[in-house]
Amino acid sequence: MFTFAEAATLSAARVGQETHLLARFAARLPAAFVLEAEFEEAFYRRANLPEQLGKLFAPINPRRIDEDLLETLCARATPLVRTSALMDDSVQLLLRAVKNAGLASGEFHLRRPTERRSEGGEARPPSNEVLFALKRLWATDWTFEAVLARLDGSSSIALEARPVLIFAGPAGRPDPALAEELGMFEAWRSAAGLVGLA
Repeated sequence: MFTFAEAATLSAARVGQETHLLARFAARLPAAFVLEAEFEEAFYRRANLPEQLGKLFAPINPRRIDEDLLETLCARATPLVRTSALMDDSVQLLLRAVKNAGLASGEFHLRRPTERRSEGGEARPPSNEVLFALKRLWATDWTFEAVLARLDGSSSIALEARPVLIFAGPAGRPDPALAEELGMFEAWRSAAGLVGLA
C-alpha cells in the first residue's frame, strides 16, 4: 500500500498509469492511497480462488458459450469471491493503511485505475466497511457481463490482478473545466478534491 507519491516511483503495471498521472497533482488529491495489484493476487492465491473458480467454470466452452449456464455460474462466483476471507495479516495491513491515510472515518470510495465504477460507503473505526467495499469491487469481475467480456476477448475466464485507488469522499463527477486546466482528456472531481484523470 502506497501514497500516490510512493506509487509514482513504481511501474504502471504494478499501480496503474492513472496513478502516475494523479501523483503529478498530489496537492489536489483528497486523503488517498493505492493498493497495489499484488494485494489482490495474494487474496486470490491464499483463498485458493483460482482453483475453485476454474472448477466452477469448467463446464463452459469458450467457443460455444451457453449464456444461461454462464449466468448461473457467475451467480455462484460473485458470492464466492465476496465471502472468501482475507488473511489476518492482510486485513491488518489494509486497516493500518486506511488509518494512516486518514480514511478511518467518514465517506470514502474506491475504484480501479481508469474505471469509473466505484464502491464506497461510510467508514467507522475499525474501518471494516473499506474491506467490504474492496471485496464488492473484486466480486464485480465475476458478474455475467465481466466474465462474458473476458470470454469474448480472450476465450478465458482468467483475469489479471489490478491495483485499487482508495479516496476520501464520494465518487467523483466529470469536470471538463478541471480537465482543461490540467491538460487532460478527462478529470473527475468530488467534494473532497481531484479523484480521477484520463
